Amino acid sequence: MVDERPVVVIGAGPVGLAAAAELAERGLPALVLEKGDGAGAAVREWGHVRLFSMWRDLVDPAAEKLLTATGWRRPADEGYPTGREWADAYLAPLADVLGERVRFGAEVTGVSRLGRDRVVDAGREEQPFTVRVRTDHGEERILARAVVDASGTWGSPNPVGGDGLPALGEAAVAGRLSYRVPDLADPGARARHAGRTTAVVGRGHSALTALVSLSALAEQEPGTRAVWVLRRGEVGDAFGGGAADQLAARGALGQRAKEAVDAGHIRVVTGFRTAEVRSERDGRLVLVDEGGRALEPVEEAVVLTGFRPDLSPLSEIRLGLDTTLQAPVGLAPLIDPNVHSCGTVYPHGAEELAHPEEGFFLAGMKSYGRAPTFLTLTGYEQVRSIAAHLAGDRESAARVELTLPDTGVCGGAGLFDEADTPEEAQGGCCGPVPQTVDLGRSAPVA
Repeated sequence: MVDERPVVVIGAGPVGLAAAAELAERGLPALVLEKGDGAGAAVREWGHVRLFSMWRDLVDPAAEKLLTATGWRRPADEGYPTGREWADAYLAPLADVLGERVRFGAEVTGVSRLGRDRVVDAGREEQPFTVRVRTDHGEERILARAVVDASGTWGSPNPVGGDGLPALGEAAVAGRLSYRVPDLADPGARARHAGRTTAVVGRGHSALTALVSLSALAEQEPGTRAVWVLRRGEVGDAFGGGAADQLAARGALGQRAKEAVDAGHIRVVTGFRTAEVRSERDGRLVLVDEGGRALEPVEEAVVLTGFRPDLSPLSEIRLGLDTTLQAPVGLAPLIDPNVHSCGTVYPHGAEELAHPEEGFFLAGMKSYGRAPTFLTLTGYEQVRSIAAHLAGDRESAARVELTLPDTGVCGGAGLFDEADTPEEAQGGCCGPVPQTVDLGRSAPVA
């Protein structure tokens, strides 16, 4: 008997929609559930930021086939879109093509096996998944043959607290903390930072982007300053090539951030692990570290310390997660940020993404747990392999087909209005440009 129940995909972002396209190509019914009101809802929230990847690396092959059949024209490969451009030119049209396979305003609140909590063994694998959904019309239950959770981590930013917990007082001053890169083209956001001092906490590319934009604002609005708060004892390689030894910057973003620091627009504080956020009588904030050291008062704090997966809807699913990264145990060693960057991505697919719960997969950024090195290309290959696995094509599922282009996968500027990178920074955000390789199971990308 043919199982007509769909594969439920959670999240209509780039990887979730790619999963639906890959499943459609395999002739498998798919249903994408998205709590937002449109495709790429999370992407649109950082729509003012330019991606590091070219268009060449942002379109899933199966999705392109569906789109091309409708007359869709692929953007020029060499361009670096903003998040908003990516959503408008690719994600929204893809959702339109997928049609009834995508439901918006449908928030997944829980996943389990029909009639089985996580403790029960008997007949477990014979039961379909049950997906609990909340909509404006109430709650409903959808039965699924398999579930692919591609909901990402955007809704679960890490706190400012240096121990992974919210700092003391963090919740009380939530209105003056932001966990997103500010869009300084927006009048309201601009007013919050112009002529004021802002603390930027974090060392990744989001933090660098915020620092560069605040530095540009400082040149236009006197009195605008930024304090860059780093948990590590030195800047190290935060600029990309290693600021301590003056190596080349990692792409235009790192170069611009270093110039902003050198120009005096940004004061750098290292070795600072926030333990408390105090509110002064005048409304300003004071960050205090574990040793009691207090920074100068600031009007705003932008906390860009990464993201973590929200696993609460999956409490009845038997997950096999690495205890450190909260990524699938087969994947975690391949993406450990203590060892790897986005330039040393190992190929992986359904095998590495598997859990003790057969038929359930984490995909996309959520599959990386707390690791920050995810690439869209990697997510597309993940869901291609998962779709093959669910279709019974185990050979194709095991044949990981990720190929990185010879000019790198993330060499864009990352800035709001700059799509090109200077010649001296063409190594991209991931260090040296990788060579073109067809990746086997044991071949890393150098």
